[in-house]
Amino acid sequence: MAGKAKTVYICSACGFESAKWYGKCPGCGEWNTMNEELREPVSKKSAAMSSHRSLSRPIPINELDEQEEFRYHTGMSELDRVLGGGIVKGSLILISGDPGIGKSTILLQICQHLGRTLKILYVSGEESGRQIKLRASRLGVTTPNLLIMTETDIQYVTEEIRSLKPDLVMIDSIQTMNFTDLNSSPGSVTQVRECTNAIMRCCKPLDIPAVVVGHVNKDGAIAGPKVLEHIVDAVLYFEGDRQMTYRILRAVKNRYGSTNEIGVFDMGESGLQQVDNPSQAMLSGRPVNVSGTCVTCVMEGTRPILAEIQGLATTTGFGNPRRMATGFDYNRMNLLLAVLEKRAGFYFSNLDAYINVVGGLRLDEPAADLAVAVSLISSLKDISIREDTIVFGEVGLAGELRSVTHINARVSEAARLGFRRCVLPYHCLKKTTVSSGEMQLIGVKNLREAFGAATES
Repeated sequence: MAGKAKTVYICSACGFESAKWYGKCPGCGEWNTMNEELREPVSKKSAAMSSHRSLSRPIPINELDEQEEFRYHTGMSELDRVLGGGIVKGSLILISGDPGIGKSTILLQICQHLGRTLKILYVSGEESGRQIKLRASRLGVTTPNLLIMTETDIQYVTEEIRSLKPDLVMIDSIQTMNFTDLNSSPGSVTQVRECTNAIMRCCKPLDIPAVVVGHVNKDGAIAGPKVLEHIVDAVLYFEGDRQMTYRILRAVKNRYGSTNEIGVFDMGESGLQQVDNPSQAMLSGRPVNVSGTCVTCVMEGTRPILAEIQGLATTTGFGNPRRMATGFDYNRMNLLLAVLEKRAGFYFSNLDAYINVVGGLRLDEPAADLAVAVSLISSLKDISIREDTIVFGEVGLAGELRSVTHINARVSEAARLGFRRCVLPYHCLKKTTVSSGEMQLIGVKNLREAFGAATES
């Protein structure tokens, strides 16, 4: 006789389980993340079957086959770059992002290229087959090797995968899939975890790659338990404002490649289009002879990208001055304002200060510090920075400028786009091999020197 079902509380952030509810999770410290789940007891028959399953035998590492890694190219070089060269056979990839950012769009678009030689199973729990057909027609997807399946029962989906044996599986989305044996609702912690495990157990032995779409919560993190990100082989995030056309695809986990690469796309009427030259696209429409604007170069993996930073300092109309940063860390901005006042003598304590990175980029690299500081000083003094000048460097708390990496790649990218002067930390001069004929390199040691070099005629 089977036992009674019991109620457990599971944290949606870390997967911590408890017999009673907590306002604050004892495992990770997050508030209001304990969700109630009804857990059915394991029957004696299923327990006996699991105890008699075949177990794998330990094998010496020297006896394992060393086969060359095989990848499917998606037809989008930007996506292949983020994945490390393409989709690895047998891998499980999670794509996440805000609603309407382009997750389902990019999956359908790569089906047109992959469908030439591969059989693809597209499982949707959110749209009907007719809705998918309308979107596929708009995107120009006409391959006959694309099979559409509208189903939410994960057990039925895995049966079809074993029966059809497709070359690629796409699940849109994992939050709509459910196990009928579980009493919890779709999208809950237990359902998301068990459905992902079912896909992994089904596809891995058959060497079938699977791409799973995941929703995000209001904080921008992947909805569901954190263990979901540990199960999959790669986690890709779509970044960007839905009101803007540019989309950034970033890998935060990749077992088969680097996590430093990004892909840049432009959302248009016909879907996502690759941006092969992001630097030129980000700098289009840059104002000339206007104070408060400065160009810097950041490294996204092995790719140098030029970005325009705009700073604005104006008299405040309130008791406390406002601080706002878009595309740049807010706390880092406050730190730079403190260094400018204490070490360089530029006072912003009674001024509103705003920072904006044009194009929807988010700059996390310390090399953007100097450009942010110079743009704020330029706005404060109302002196424009020279149009042919690029600035990069890390700012220390003592007001000194620290060296950064990949100097040659940054300077070469700036020279390719027509810049002729580069203001950089003094210690970086000995690391560059770029000839002075291509670019005038100006080494500076502090913020005042940097601003003077960037504005001198």
